[in-house]
Amino acid sequence: MNISIDYTKREPIYEQIVREVEKQITLGILTPETQIPSVRTLAYDLGVNPNTVKKAYDVLEENGLIISKSTKGTFISENINKAKEKKIEELLEQINNTVKELENYGLTKEEIIKRMK
Repeated sequence: MNISIDYTKREPIYEQIVREVEKQITLGILTPETQIPSVRTLAYDLGVNPNTVKKAYDVLEENGLIISKSTKGTFISENINKAKEKKIEELLEQINNTVKELENYGLTKEEIIKRMK
């Protein structure tokens, strides 16, 4: 698993790990039932504290993207399509909130769409 971390960003490292794994799942690089590195292995590879990777894995598991199987390891979930749909809904909600905020500043939906293009 190839994860890029930018240590100069203000974004927490665990969030960067989550985003990178989500991206690799979306792109089909990580597929259902693919085993991912252990917390210790990934922490060593990235040069970060194992607690940071554990926190990222906890978020990914909570979001239904990975599953831990005792004594066997951590794997990409078979339910990634459901998790993808959940993420899409979250992102659409963010867009809706942003559109509402822009409308509060006096922009029409047409103006917003025009500026987005």
